[in-house]
Amino acid sequence: MGLQRQQRYFEDFDLGDRVESPARTVTESDVMQFAGLSGDYNAIHTDAEYARQTPYGQRIAHGLLGLSIASGLAVQSGLIDHTILAFTGLQWSFRAPVFLGDTIRLRAQVIKTRLMRSMGGGLVVFAVSVANQRDEVVQQGEWTMLVRSRSLEPGAAAPPPAQP
Repeated sequence: MGLQRQQRYFEDFDLGDRVESPARTVTESDVMQFAGLSGDYNAIHTDAEYARQTPYGQRIAHGLLGLSIASGLAVQSGLIDHTILAFTGLQWSFRAPVFLGDTIRLRAQVIKTRLMRSMGGGLVVFAVSVANQRDEVVQQGEWTMLVRSRSLEPGAAAPPPAQP
């Protein structure tokens, strides 16, 4: 089953499911607002003259800003919307810079699921990548999320017995 924007419970995620988000352009305003929010005013992000002297030759977006935008893109695509109980784990690699003006999008694939009845749902592990407008992967890793189970919702029919 492919992933589409709608409320998705643990039972709705199948191994191999894929989603690609809409694209979003990273702006100077994004970088400056993130600097203010995080307190990270590192010159590589905020000072054009300084950044010209670096190997990148220009300002770059905060790596964590790219990750934060990716999280928002996941919500916009319906990957994590309404039924996520917790973002429980992250393994992440920053592979290349995101420049101001780059347009990024998220791709995700379900690579593992595990029912956690005591937690009211199950763990879903996604292989996630963030690519720019040139289709270059700039960030990638795995996200683990606890997703609500439909069968464990109040008033739901009893779940099937556990398999040996």
